[in-house]
Amino acid sequence: MRINTALILCAGFGKRLNPITLNTPKPLLEIKDVSMLERCIYLIEKLGIQKILINTFYLKDQFSEFLNNKNFNLDIKIIEDGEHILDTGGGIQNMLQNSNENDFIIFNPDTVWNINYKDEILKMEEIYFSKKIENILLLANKKLSFDKQLKGDFNLKNNLINKEDEKEFIYIGCQIINKKLFVRNKIENYSILEIWNKLLDQKKLYGYESQKDFYHLTDLHIFKKLKDL
Repeated sequence: MRINTALILCAGFGKRLNPITLNTPKPLLEIKDVSMLERCIYLIEKLGIQKILINTFYLKDQFSEFLNNKNFNLDIKIIEDGEHILDTGGGIQNMLQNSNENDFIIFNPDTVWNINYKDEILKMEEIYFSKKIENILLLANKKLSFDKQLKGDFNLKNNLINKEDEKEFIYIGCQIINKKLFVRNKIENYSILEIWNKLLDQKKLYGYESQKDFYHLTDLHIFKKLKDL
């Protein structure tokens, strides 16, 4: 893998999983005795990436404790959002400041990640570098979603994302992105959607289709169902 650093977004409040997220941040919730974050780190390790940056805000001390207890054989650093939560765009931009790399792979630990995604992510990376593009998102057809309430976000044709017609594809929480897309002068609260929408307008938002069944920790109802699988 040519990407050396992965980012994991762990700052959110996980409100749709209250009351259990009142005491435990969503990425540290466990399914079959393995936390969502640990599944994500395991996949990153299998991709051959040694450096991981994790952003935190809500219940942030639990992440340091988790990493100390697990003692992963990787270079993992926690980057705090600071006094105010920064959302996905601001959170990523804040993490990018702590690295000299240009290209990053970014994960949401809301997806139940596993080793089966490895080959798809490597292919996604190959397209990113061979086409010399600045972004690529991992998408799945909504038919593959375990949570049938999730609506499609995009359409995908020839690796190009659009929003016309029926939105059949869901963003499943993994993207490769170049640092230069984050052009704001200061770190503030904003969503990565702002960057995606700008790229959509320029017909420069790219995607790769995953063929795997998609399990996403959406809310309490889905959490209970995932635990029973």
